[in-house]
This record gives sequence, C-alpha cells and structure tokens, in this order.
Amino acid sequence: MLLTSPLLHPLRSLNLSSATATPFLHGGPAANAVPSFAAVHPRPTVPAQHAPSFLPTIRAMRLMQGRVVCATSDKTVAVEVVRLAPHPKYKRRVRKKKKYQAHDPDNQFKVGDFVQLEKCRPISKTKTFLARSVPARGAKKSQGDGDGTGELGIPLESQQQKQEGA
Repeated sequence: MLLTSPLLHPLRSLNLSSATATPFLHGGPAANAVPSFAAVHPRPTVPAQHAPSFLPTIRAMRLMQGRVVCATSDKTVAVEVVRLAPHPKYKRRVRKKKKYQAHDPDNQFKVGDFVQLEKCRPISKTKTFLARSVPARGAKKSQGDGDGTGELGIPLESQQQKQEGA
C-alpha cells in the first residue's frame, strides 16, 4: 500500500514547478494579485512624541522624608517613610510605613536621623534613592549669635533690663 495505491497515483504526477504552481502554494503572493493596502498607502513616519515644553514635568515620589532605622551597611542606610493613606473600607486615615534603601556616600547618618530621600539613578538592585540631611522636625532654630536680639535685630525686653542695670 505504499505508493502503489490507486489513490496516491494521481499525486505522483503532480508537478510543483514554479511555472505551473498555483500562486499561494508556496506561501508567497500571487504575481497578478491586487497590492495590499499597506503597499498602496504607506504609513507616514511620525517623530518621537515629546511632552510640550510649556507643561511642567511630573515628578511624583521624587522627594520623601523619613527616619533612619538601620545604618550598619557601608554607604547604605535604611530609611522608614511614614505616610497617611485612607483605609480602603473605613475611610479613616491610617499610617503606612515603608522602608527604602538609600545611598549615604559619607556614612554620615546614624539611627534616628531625619533624612530626605531624593530619587536618582539605580545604584544597586534595591538602592534608587540618595539620602540628604534635613533638620529634625522639633529642632529649635538658633537665635543668631546668642546676643539676645530677636528676629528683627531688636534687643529683647529682658535683655534691655540687664543692659540698663549694668
């Protein structure tokens, strides 16, 4: 039943030469076929889309503040950022905490310091922030040289009494 079958005998006479082959037998287009839409109407080349210059760039999550919770690694600090977000069910604002690894090139930050995280290029697999120093939230501003003058440079009332008595 190999090739001697009467059903396979007509297939032996089938010639697959390019002159007598049907247009789509080998998967190619027909020679006299209608050209495709893409060939008739080529797609225009569009330059790369850029944001208009008058719109400001969106810099979401570029700066964050947090507290250093781990400073044991070399040139790396772990910073815990606390934010308030609404609870999905109860709609009450709850604290959400997240830890980020930040680059500290001078090893200047200790545990408990408040730092500002600035987004930068990836430094390692987990470090994409740079730690910058910010004053603590409860820190008192210095009163100048300690000469007893107020913000406007006018001596305080208590200091005027001391000067008059001297």
